[in-house]
Amino acid sequence: MADPVIEAADIPRLDRPFLLDVRDRDSFAADHAESAIRVPVEAWIEAARTEQSSFDNLDHWQAEISALGLTDALTAVIFDDGRMTEAARVWFVLQFFGARAVIVNGGWPALKGESVALSIPVHDAGEAFRARVHAGPVGLVTRDRLKAELGSTAILDARTEAEFSGTDSRNNARAGHLPGARLLPHADLLEDGRVNSAGTLRRMLSAAGFQPGDHIVTHCDGGGRAALAAIAAMRAGFNDVHAYYLSFSDWARDESCPVL
Repeated sequence: MADPVIEAADIPRLDRPFLLDVRDRDSFAADHAESAIRVPVEAWIEAARTEQSSFDNLDHWQAEISALGLTDALTAVIFDDGRMTEAARVWFVLQFFGARAVIVNGGWPALKGESVALSIPVHDAGEAFRARVHAGPVGLVTRDRLKAELGSTAILDARTEAEFSGTDSRNNARAGHLPGARLLPHADLLEDGRVNSAGTLRRMLSAAGFQPGDHIVTHCDGGGRAALAAIAAMRAGFNDVHAYYLSFSDWARDESCPVL
């Protein structure tokens, strides 16, 4: 399985790289790569939470992705301000609908020093993008499916220790964690704003109780950290990885879903 994380210096070696900037509007306006397209991530976050434009709405997401100029012939190269979670969020959406995508390790801070990567030209777009659900290496898990799979799924909780213990509710109706969930905070997956190496991540997941062959489902509170955790699990060599994208904020609203 291909590594979803790329170093900035390696971008020119990709087949038809297409730069996608996930930073806020002001940061993008102040300084950006000439060929980069800004992803309206704030609109994507809201759309994923809305029934009418959820991930079940193939037409909505095909239109959103096509509006970026991304096609099946291009490789999306995604970067944020260095937090990595927003780039991971966009990566999850794109790969779920079948786009080729990677995230830049270290985000914009790492990329802006690479003049060759910044000068990536606009490539021949090729045929229009065709969205397909569940087309990428990381799948999507719904609340109902995860509830039915409790006890047989290795759940990776990428939130903070305070969220996991319930001392930080993040304004959710309930606080705590899912039965059987194992805590691996997303901040531990990073070092100096960069995703750790495959070997380091493998050791971290093993120490947290995850073993080769596990069916892993990642979650956080609202999607971004869950997506980063899924990327980390992939990078560590796990090949049965899913994300509960709507995460704990969705789980906590349903009183039938157990919380510890």
